Amino acid sequence: MKRETMYVIGRNAVREVLESGHEVEKLLVLSSGRDETLTALVQLAKERKIPIEYRTREELNKVRSGNHQGIIAACAGYGFVEVEDILVNARARGEAPFILILESIQDPHNLGAIIRTAETAGVHGVIIGKNRAVGLTYAVAKTAAGALEYVPVAQVTNLVRTIDRLKKEGLWAVCADMDGEMIYDADLTGPIALIIGGEHEGIGRLVKEHCDRTVRLPMQGHITSLNASVAAGISVYEIVRQRREAGHA
Repeated sequence: MKRETMYVIGRNAVREVLESGHEVEKLLVLSSGRDETLTALVQLAKERKIPIEYRTREELNKVRSGNHQGIIAACAGYGFVEVEDILVNARARGEAPFILILESIQDPHNLGAIIRTAETAGVHGVIIGKNRAVGLTYAVAKTAAGALEYVPVAQVTNLVRTIDRLKKEGLWAVCADMDGEMIYDADLTGPIALIIGGEHEGIGRLVKEHCDRTVRLPMQGHITSLNASVAAGISVYEIVRQRREAGHA
């Protein structure tokens, strides 16, 4: 499993990660002008026997730009798995593979919410792209509310190639988009990879061309689109409903 260091910045966020028990590799603290809040966070880190390094503001800025408020926690990141690991997960559970593929999800709260939904629905794994997409940041982990401990996440450089590979493994590639057939009329009971598009551009042309079918949600109001995590949640649970009725879950 590939892991990268995750940097948590800001006093409230650092306090949360220190109190959560998540593995913290070290704490980087402003070397001058510390106040009671920073001192309390340093003490909390000492109680957990976390190494503390003092840095200048310029040094902290080089580690992570933004409003770090004089403190940065270097944490053990959440690791990525390989796509094959997700397929193995499905086989181990004796179930037809059910995978979520996310294209260009850039909002960490959307990604976290989707991963949380995936865990509750029994999805075998989530695949995200490297380009124009958020990774497994602390904000994602916080929104996922523990789901990252259970849902395998793979990161790939080429979603189209990954979709083609999954199709060769017997999965149907289904994208959620406005020009598809009504999701309630589609048979979604077999091995399936559901593709959800990003917040701004939806699903790209190339990805859509490599899908087996396109499904849409009913939109009966004046607003013609849903938040990505909401659309994912509704679509995922329609698949769960169909699989249960067919005896596949």
